[in-house]
Amino acid sequence: MPAASTTLRMLAVSVIASLTVTGCQTFEDAGVAMGRSEIVNDLAARLDRALELTYSADYQLPGGQRAAIVQAQDPARSAYTYPGGQLTVTPDAITRCTTTGARPQCTLIAPPTPGSKPTVTLFGEANRQGLVTPPVVVGLLTAAALDPQAVIKPSDTTVAGHHAACVAVESSSGDFTACVTTEGVLGSFTGPVDGKPMELALSDYSATVDEQAFDPPAGAGVVDRRPGGS
Repeated sequence: MPAASTTLRMLAVSVIASLTVTGCQTFEDAGVAMGRSEIVNDLAARLDRALELTYSADYQLPGGQRAAIVQAQDPARSAYTYPGGQLTVTPDAITRCTTTGARPQCTLIAPPTPGSKPTVTLFGEANRQGLVTPPVVVGLLTAAALDPQAVIKPSDTTVAGHHAACVAVESSSGDFTACVTTEGVLGSFTGPVDGKPMELALSDYSATVDEQAFDPPAGAGVVDRRPGGS
């Protein structure tokens, strides 16, 4: 596994470490009622494995808005594009951009130290703007599994032409539905995140990426706040 993959992978690993991985079990296994931790484990493991993939995923948000997640490996890097901004994580920097003004503005800060886990706040702006990131979904599933009063109902569906396993969760902290494709990509999500109603659905998926997706937007003003940056 490339060392740089820890920039995103460690967060997902930290929230599923207490669960026992059971492999590629699906919700359609006949005659076996999956327990709460098994259901969460299956979806969390799929999302975790996806951190090692190269792919591009486009998402439809409410009101006709759009978002995207792009990942590539060797070195591991990820880009999250959402209404009004972009977050990029590479071995060289974390780049946060705002695109609401006449000229995009970006700030570069030091990347997470290899081997350390990024905080959930890394994805805060993306979440606030409507793009629910996979590590956040993993956290919500894990919290539901640990809630003895939560009701978790599994189902299967097709999202953007891809088979997906889903769970509908009813809990005191908020009801939500999450679907994950067989590849491990977040297929859809509906529910509250930090008290805000969220909804997204996969509209297009590709196993290839545009390398320019990891660059700041064209014409952006860039401020480098990394140690030694200018």
